[in-house]
Amino acid sequence: MRAGLLTIAVLLCPAVGWAHPVPFSYLDLYLAKGAIDGAIVLHVYDIAHELQLDPAERLLDPATAQAQRGAIESLLGARVQLADDDRPLTPVIGAIEVLSDRSSLRIQLRWPLSRAPGRLTLDALLFPYDPNHQTFVNVYERGTLTSQTILDARRSSYEYFAGSRQGTWAVVRKFLPAGVHHILIGPDHLLFLVGLLLLGGSIRQLAFIVTAFTAAHSVTLALAVLDIVNPPARLIEPAIALSIIYVGADNLLIGTGRDMRALVAFVFGFVHGFGFAGVLKEMELPARALGWSLVSFNAGVEIGQLTVVSAVASALAMVRSRHEAAGRRLAFGGSIVVIVAGSYWFIQRVFFPGGIS
Repeated sequence: MRAGLLTIAVLLCPAVGWAHPVPFSYLDLYLAKGAIDGAIVLHVYDIAHELQLDPAERLLDPATAQAQRGAIESLLGARVQLADDDRPLTPVIGAIEVLSDRSSLRIQLRWPLSRAPGRLTLDALLFPYDPNHQTFVNVYERGTLTSQTILDARRSSYEYFAGSRQGTWAVVRKFLPAGVHHILIGPDHLLFLVGLLLLGGSIRQLAFIVTAFTAAHSVTLALAVLDIVNPPARLIEPAIALSIIYVGADNLLIGTGRDMRALVAFVFGFVHGFGFAGVLKEMELPARALGWSLVSFNAGVEIGQLTVVSAVASALAMVRSRHEAAGRRLAFGGSIVVIVAGSYWFIQRVFFPGGIS
């Protein structure tokens, strides 16, 4: 769709004239080992407005365009900001070419690099005076178009992961901590896990429970991120709350029956996986590094889970070793808390999805 819009925009440019009905700019970035080369096409109407030149067609004279080189360089330095792994890059302005048939200037840019690029962050709000202005961005690696995006007043930043070893590590550095962060701030997922641990058990039992949960949610996380299965959040979020209620109630009713916690973790793990996917998809996953971002986020979730499981299981084991009756009371009281919290979330998500005021 973006490629189609770009083609239409290019075709319309010769007919733009001075009415300037199509407020577009075009930025091409070419990634190389020692530099990022770029070319940006700007309509003279926009440049003239920013430089307070009148009439704008004066910029179609090559001598005038060259005379404004310093002002154009300052303008682009402020409005086009590129960073590699959060390190700002300084552009070098090259040739300025007049495109008379498009009433535009093409300006060559170059960002020197000391190494192969990894994660590039582009901020480009070129002409904020015009809220309808759009910048079409094309990224090339090894001569191949690898990414296209459109930046405007609503979305002026773009993140790109290079198809290199540095780009892969950049994906891991971003998504692995994001997975850890999500599980640690997700009280519903954590409470589900804690509920499964309240009855205690051997290290092998607890490891089997957590592994079952991990295996299940990894499957649905991948299915949702790959857009194979996408149940709506209005169904998934209440279902997660129900899973918490079930775990608490199962703890109270299990008695001397068979321990089915691993099966419960596996079955409801599928539901929780869709919940994880909702968060991950909001992060604008890099299409070219989808696999690495998925694996890294999931690994981060597992690290967070293991941290919580280790802490909770150790604390519960310590209580039981010192006072078995206290351990039973803790499991009973904890299960009640799990049921109450799950019930609250279920009511909130079904009847008050916008929040309880």
